[in-house]
Amino acid sequence: MLAETICSAVSAAGLGIAAVTAYRKRFLTATRIAAYSLVPVGLVLTGVVKWVSDIAFKPSVWLGFGLLGVAWLLFMLTRAVERRGGGGRKERRAAARAARGEAVEPAASAPSLGAGSSPEPTRARGKQGKKPASAGTGEDFSDIEAILKKHGI
Repeated sequence: MLAETICSAVSAAGLGIAAVTAYRKRFLTATRIAAYSLVPVGLVLTGVVKWVSDIAFKPSVWLGFGLLGVAWLLFMLTRAVERRGGGGRKERRAAARAARGEAVEPAASAPSLGAGSSPEPTRARGKQGKKPASAGTGEDFSDIEAILKKHGI
């Protein structure tokens, strides 16, 4: 009952200010003030004020908000731990498999990509000083491929 009275008084004061503003020939501002001053009465008539006051004074509602806060905190905590730990279980297993199976030897001069991959010489020049035509693009990306495979990409 007190909230409805306060909202009505605020609306009446706002409409008075709008009337004074309109008297000073600032009609656009007066219309905007009148619109804002009608909002509290509209909230009272729709029942929103009663609903909010019922929520504000019930301990069970505050307990529910507290539980929602704890749930949100737990979600954020698990996300932080997941980012710091390097992902989930599947990602860790895939990274371990990639590191174990397709690693490059430390003393190797070329990456060990397996059978069937032989790097083409890119420094060989023909009679005219141009690169020889090759079947691919002419560039050797085997080093980059080995690094990407090593990291599981």
